Amino acid sequence: MLRISPTDTPPAPMAAGQGWPLFSTAATRQIERDCARRLPPHQLMERAGLAIAKLALAIAPHAQRIWIACGPGNNGGDGFEAAAQLKAMLPHAQITVSEVRTPAELPSDAQISRDKARQAGVQWLHDAPVDLGSQDLCIDALLGIGLSPRPLDKASAAELRLLQLLAQVRQCACSVLCVDLASGLDADTGQYLREFAPGHIAARQARHTLALLTLQPGLFTGQGRDACGQIWWDDLGCGIAGTPGTTNPAAARPTAHLNTRSSASSSARPHDSHKGSFGDVAVLGGEGLGLRGLSMTGAAWLAALAALHAGAGRVMLALLDEALAQGIAPWPEIMLRRPAAQDWGQATVVCGCGGGEAVQAWLPHILSQAPQLVLDADALNAVAASPTLAQQLSQRAARQHGTVLTPHPLEAARLLETSTTQVQADRLQSCLQLARKFQCTVLLKGSGTVVANPRQQVWINASGNARLATGGTGDVLAGLIAALWAQDRSADMAAIEGAFRHGQLADRWPADRPFSASALAMRLGEQ
Repeated sequence: MLRISPTDTPPAPMAAGQGWPLFSTAATRQIERDCARRLPPHQLMERAGLAIAKLALAIAPHAQRIWIACGPGNNGGDGFEAAAQLKAMLPHAQITVSEVRTPAELPSDAQISRDKARQAGVQWLHDAPVDLGSQDLCIDALLGIGLSPRPLDKASAAELRLLQLLAQVRQCACSVLCVDLASGLDADTGQYLREFAPGHIAARQARHTLALLTLQPGLFTGQGRDACGQIWWDDLGCGIAGTPGTTNPAAARPTAHLNTRSSASSSARPHDSHKGSFGDVAVLGGEGLGLRGLSMTGAAWLAALAALHAGAGRVMLALLDEALAQGIAPWPEIMLRRPAAQDWGQATVVCGCGGGEAVQAWLPHILSQAPQLVLDADALNAVAASPTLAQQLSQRAARQHGTVLTPHPLEAARLLETSTTQVQADRLQSCLQLARKFQCTVLLKGSGTVVANPRQQVWINASGNARLATGGTGDVLAGLIAALWAQDRSADMAAIEGAFRHGQLADRWPADRPFSASALAMRLGEQ
């Protein structure tokens, strides 16, 4: 059994930045069917139940009261099997089960495991209320990846019972262990379906999820990270599906990969090197007070500061308010430029950070000249508002000019001419759609940042936390990506590694040190 966290490294055959394979619901079911055919009858469910029981005891080693909510399908069958195993391991503990369907309505494997649980002495609650306050552990085996929503006004009695049990699971004060996936969550998108969206989850409820056979994208992006908590994974002895060098029973292809590490530190540099060995980064942004009375020069400074501390050989900053560019730089290593004086064809360019409306006039020139371009913030908004700029952006790839877009969900919605809700409803597909539309690498920010390219390759970032939900951290990320790209990473790898290092710093942030975007930028060199 494996605990998935931002410090886990993928199996040896996986290349850095490639990461753990993530499979869609359809592919996971295909793999499950193939594994079940290769094993003796019922053995796959027995392995699943044993894995759940072992993890339950690891999470709550002194538990004496465990409640298992079992759903109408094989996820519920795994719960019944776990109940039988737990009763054998803890003969004096109170193991109780609530179920959704009658035995005759269950799949055959689930019926067998239900009978085993009854014979082992597991208690059934039937319609009796659960004593939520006295449980030491709750196991959510209601839905897993077997989500099949129906309008509530057409729901059967069993479906209404399922919703009732799911509400009780969310009200438990004890730790919750979800089987496969937090019930109600879409395994492919990481979003709750409307019918199953939580109205309330108990405060401080520790949540764990045991993914069986495969890992799915929904565990790691959107609402998945909060819903599923600590992720554990057990391939049930069937091999790591999709990993090179191992058996992939159903020959299913991963939908995405989870990146849980960065490559070697940029501090390991050859002795015989100089500043020209590590590339130039030029930042264009920072609308001043003169245009609209809304100064955003700090955003451009943050991007430049991040590029400096991430190891770029030289960093130039061209502020869109030229009056400010005549002052003394707070960081003398960052060279100030007038936009017209900078050679935009000889650097990795970051454009848009704090650019406001002033950046629009410069975008045609930047899009035509920059060989490697990170577009962020107001540059993205300007492209979204101009079909001419959008066409110019999409044509860069044909000239062998590389581009990385770094939108947050609202900026992505503007670029796709849709809503933030639609973008968040399927973050992977939204990111892929942007990558195809503009023929470039796209990094969609948010919980479980997504990176995609036009070749339909997708990565989800495993690092990061809510510390990053503060102004300026996106500008730091843009500068970091540019610095990595300038140091000979590919566009994809610069985005993937940049997202991971950015989040990793937030994960490792000392509890006694105030967090800010500028502090984050200055710590990039410590990794």
